[in-house]
Amino acid sequence: MSDSEVQGPYDLSYREDTPRIRTREGVELYYESSGEGPAITLLNNFFITAPFWRAHTEALVENHRVVSYDLANHGKSSRLDREPTWEEHAADVIGLLDGLEIESTYLVATSASSQLARDVALAHPDRVKGMVMAGPVFGLRNMRRHRMLNRSWLLTLQTHGMAQLYSQIYAEVVSGEMNEEGGTPGFLGFRESFLAMSTPEELVNGLTLVQTGDPSSGLLSRVTAPTVIYLGDDDILLSPQRGHDVAALFQNGRCEIVPNAGHVPFLDDPEGFQTVIHKLVEEVEARV
Repeated sequence: MSDSEVQGPYDLSYREDTPRIRTREGVELYYESSGEGPAITLLNNFFITAPFWRAHTEALVENHRVVSYDLANHGKSSRLDREPTWEEHAADVIGLLDGLEIESTYLVATSASSQLARDVALAHPDRVKGMVMAGPVFGLRNMRRHRMLNRSWLLTLQTHGMAQLYSQIYAEVVSGEMNEEGGTPGFLGFRESFLAMSTPEELVNGLTLVQTGDPSSGLLSRVTAPTVIYLGDDDILLSPQRGHDVAALFQNGRCEIVPNAGHVPFLDDPEGFQTVIHKLVEEVEARV
């Protein structure tokens, strides 16, 4: 069942009995860990929180250890005087793995967090077994298009507020198919969840950070971890052919195209999303 069939909001409640993990000075991260087996670590973009992933990992937890967490300065993790840099967010990933005694993991990223996954894989190749990037923000010639899109979202947020930002993002990110199937109930159900997961300040911080970091597409050729680009054929940033072209920039990359899916393709096909992750894990684990 696709999320276009979901009429109400997500269950975004937090597990209050979960201890935080200290990752560096002044930073403790809220996390959730479910299941046993090879570890899969989910990297949030700046619009979602850890509980959001439960609805998209129900099959994975049957055979894997699935870890989700809130980024520092977001959700239930530590509040800081300033937004962390990409390098600090990457250090938090490693600190989280250390705190959970996870030697190496598979990273799953969505949209802007594909940049974080790339940075972790480059800085700590021994800790990353493989990656799945859903709707990545990379292009063949750097990341200019993505950053322009984020600047437009930031301007909408600062000028018109969260509700108008949601309307813009929904039209641009959600697939045309899901928009038609979900209709007004789907639009309103997602809006309630969207408004509950982030504050305006958090989104300003995140959208501002997205404008930074090294945008060079040449960095992808240095990534050694097997990488799957999981791309909707209705993605706002990449066409299917461009998705295959970007995947070819990785040392060991491939692209999986999701029919009738948008920039967040696991919304359109949660089962297929989990199947792709499971397949990558099986392939890599078979070589060990």
